[in-house]
Amino acid sequence: MQHSFTNKSPFRLAGRRWSGVLLLVACMGPTYAAQGQSTAVRTSSGVAQAQSAEPLSIQVNDDRMTLALTRVPQVYLFGAIDADAPRRFEGLMRSRKIPPGSDIYLNSPGGDLNAGLALGRLFRSQSMVTHLGAPKKKSGYGATPRDSLCVGACTYAYFGGLYRWAVTGNDRIGLNSFNASIPKAGDAGTSQVPVEVTSYLKEMGIDQEVLTRASAASSDKVVWLAPEHMLSSGLANNGRLPPTSKYLPSAGGTYLELSQVARDGEHKITFQCGPDGLSLTSYFKVGLDRARQLAARGAGAYFQVDDLEMLPEQRASVDDGNQSLVINRPFPMGGLARLVTATSMGAWVSDKNGAVRYGFTFELDPVRSELKNYYASCQQVAERAKSRKH
Repeated sequence: MQHSFTNKSPFRLAGRRWSGVLLLVACMGPTYAAQGQSTAVRTSSGVAQAQSAEPLSIQVNDDRMTLALTRVPQVYLFGAIDADAPRRFEGLMRSRKIPPGSDIYLNSPGGDLNAGLALGRLFRSQSMVTHLGAPKKKSGYGATPRDSLCVGACTYAYFGGLYRWAVTGNDRIGLNSFNASIPKAGDAGTSQVPVEVTSYLKEMGIDQEVLTRASAASSDKVVWLAPEHMLSSGLANNGRLPPTSKYLPSAGGTYLELSQVARDGEHKITFQCGPDGLSLTSYFKVGLDRARQLAARGAGAYFQVDDLEMLPEQRASVDDGNQSLVINRPFPMGGLARLVTATSMGAWVSDKNGAVRYGFTFELDPVRSELKNYYASCQQVAERAKSRKH
């Protein structure tokens, strides 16, 4: 069911196009609309393309099927961002039409910069998830997907998502080079980046240097962000916050814990190194009922280092106290040595045919130094144990 609010509605929404805003993939649902301002966006070749003024529409998909699949509404924002857009969006939040954790899909060529920053803060305050996307277009052959664009203010709003999905397909996201510039020679160290943008990026945990370097490497009016670069630099995280580590000495050995908060639950991998060898345990915290369901479905469990499956022996178990799906294995020292240079590590449970799997993957770059230190410490434990035997 779709609901539409025009400018006369108490929930007025910003124009469809936000100059300088990110585009996120949108879904179907109730529509809320308001008038925006005309904008101009430059293509990667620097040719200006005029964009007609259209009201910012908010389409909320909260039908039974959507909620059964995603558990939260899918909210599409498309059009130019105007100064009043944050107030209208917040009104929908207060009415619970847009609850915490909702999926936000953006499609906008830009708009009011401060409004884009304010929308991003609203997204972050309720742990919302940002994507690029637009509502499917109805045609004689049914609904067809549409390419999405997000530039300038839209992109900054996108950065407000706690979880941010990188672009796919023909969708594009970028920043006007003015908004992502670095001082030029002879500029006496001045920067064209507004103070409010610098403060906002710091607040959102976005490394401004990543954007300034991308701007410096491009001569285009708009700096387009590649999906691989977005993920490697932290501009996008595809539903996973960066992993953290905890290293503790233990009786006769050492202990390392890698943990990560993700949209689908909490993930943890622990290493316990002692005189009797090295053990590895993963915890996929998804709630007790869900953990039991996954354990019952799973025919096998394994760890994965980069693209290599390791230790695919017995099935996973359930830790009732931690409400987690658990995999526990003795782990070879050679496997730990491989982790020191590996890109990723994961723990997975697969079904009988291996066609479906459940689990998680850690990117290891954020914890590289801790892994190296732990490997060195574990080697020392193994050497001491070996010398005592002889």
